[in-house]
Amino acid sequence: MNELVIAVLLFGSAFALLVSGIPIWAGLVGISLIFVLIFSPHLFTMLPYVLYSSMDSFALLAIPLFILLSAPIAESDASKDLYETLHKWLYKIPGGLGIANMMGCGIFAALCGSSPATAAAIGGIGLPEMRKRGYSPALSTGLIAHAGTFGILIPPSVTMILYGVATETSIGKCFIAGVLPGILEIFLSCVWVGSIFYYRKLVPAKPGAMYYIEDRGVTEKFTWNERFGSLIKILPFVLIIFGIMGSLYGGWATPSEAGGLGAVLSIFFVITIYKIYRPRQLWKIFIKALNESSMILMIMAAALLFAYVSSDLYATQAMGQLILSLPLGKWGIIFLINILLLILGCFIPPAAVILMIAPLLVPIIKGLGFDPIWFAVIMTVNLEIGLVTPPVGLNLYIVKNIAPDIPMSHVLLGVIPFVIIEGLVIACVCIWPELATWLPNRMIG
Repeated sequence: MNELVIAVLLFGSAFALLVSGIPIWAGLVGISLIFVLIFSPHLFTMLPYVLYSSMDSFALLAIPLFILLSAPIAESDASKDLYETLHKWLYKIPGGLGIANMMGCGIFAALCGSSPATAAAIGGIGLPEMRKRGYSPALSTGLIAHAGTFGILIPPSVTMILYGVATETSIGKCFIAGVLPGILEIFLSCVWVGSIFYYRKLVPAKPGAMYYIEDRGVTEKFTWNERFGSLIKILPFVLIIFGIMGSLYGGWATPSEAGGLGAVLSIFFVITIYKIYRPRQLWKIFIKALNESSMILMIMAAALLFAYVSSDLYATQAMGQLILSLPLGKWGIIFLINILLLILGCFIPPAAVILMIAPLLVPIIKGLGFDPIWFAVIMTVNLEIGLVTPPVGLNLYIVKNIAPDIPMSHVLLGVIPFVIIEGLVIACVCIWPELATWLPNRMIG
């Protein structure tokens, strides 16, 4: 059978299985075994060795360590303190409450590296406050759903670790590449929220509309002592982020070493600041980290097995040659790849998309003359959009769960402007690739 036909059957079958709702690792392993038995049965006895050798990597140690860093923070009141601190500092700015939620999600995303966890933690606190102050249901839910996606772009990000391992790219450079695009995305989002308040001053609110601000006369005032006092609890965790980024940028530590030290400090600060020291509380943290790490590593092993089978059957190479031969030019192919990522992101979780598709796409990206570090950012922002678009759109359902009285149509309406912002970020990174490559190219080590 022709290699291209095998490639279409292999990737099409994998996509169908993953969309069906079967566990990701089971779907990838199952389709790999079926194609090995049909087309290459002599490989069957080698599969255990392939699985073991693919997971025998020091770089993979960074995954459980960064998860262990985030687990204590997620179990504490850090998200509440972070939100309240930012609100105290930003409440005088037009749209300050919405901007506080946006920046709170950005910082908490850097701490926990998880998009759903960020949306749930900050949204559970900030969403009721925004609605109490007259934010429309569409604006408040769309803001939280969008801001939660920062967790997979702003470092340290587990998805960037997966990309680095799957494509044999520097994890540290993938981390650093997300800094400037992440800041740009947060900045544009905050400008949008602030502009809504500026427009509100010019045109009276229209409660009949779905996207509006209503002045309900909720006034607050915080002293400088209250502002600086609120920094005490969150400053240690923010310093962990800067410490990790500084150690990676300066070449002082590998991602695994930085993640290990960050995990120790995270547990120490949670014990000392939030008094989470009882064995039952700590056991809950460790079990949560263990469960999440095991899940991701099982997906990782299954995806690496799938990649090995794809390569052995020449499916990856055949698909790559087909895409490179398209008469679209390099930017036409990049546009096509973006559409593919958007479609996949609407149905499959980001981790699965990266592990299944990145090994196929990165050789194409290199063949077109693009930097794989640059592509890590492009791919991640595309997958951010998938987190807020149906039918899967995990963040949409998390926000809907927080505010069950708000129709899903309002949530989707609120997300639309932020999806446009994410599209602008992709365009900016394509026009000015230095946004993603400037910092990584200046890293030491």
